[in-house]
Amino acid sequence: MAGWDKDNISGGVRVYQSIDQVKTGIKIKEMLKAAGYNVKDVQEYLHLSCPQSIYRWFKGKILPSVDHLYMLSRMLNVHMEDLLVLQGQSIVYPFVDRMEESMTKRILAYARGLRKIA
Repeated sequence: MAGWDKDNISGGVRVYQSIDQVKTGIKIKEMLKAAGYNVKDVQEYLHLSCPQSIYRWFKGKILPSVDHLYMLSRMLNVHMEDLLVLQGQSIVYPFVDRMEESMTKRILAYARGLRKIA
């Protein structure tokens, strides 16, 4: 189980690691940037009325809702837990190949759209 430390049992109760909001925000921001998305793209994809919550995610002030995490994972073609960083962990980017594939698909779709216009 991700986040469960079998040695971290207190009084028979399993203790789960907390999500590091700041590192998670940095990771989400960098993943979106690497995939070629900007804040406006994310805002439109998630149907947000303003971009403020996205900036709050990036700064680690708040975490995205489960719904938004799910949509971001679909947007980036990664698992939801790939977007999260637990307390005490460093930021790991195991998704670079999948993001490059996603970027290639976006570029090809854009090129097809340009051909239709011309």
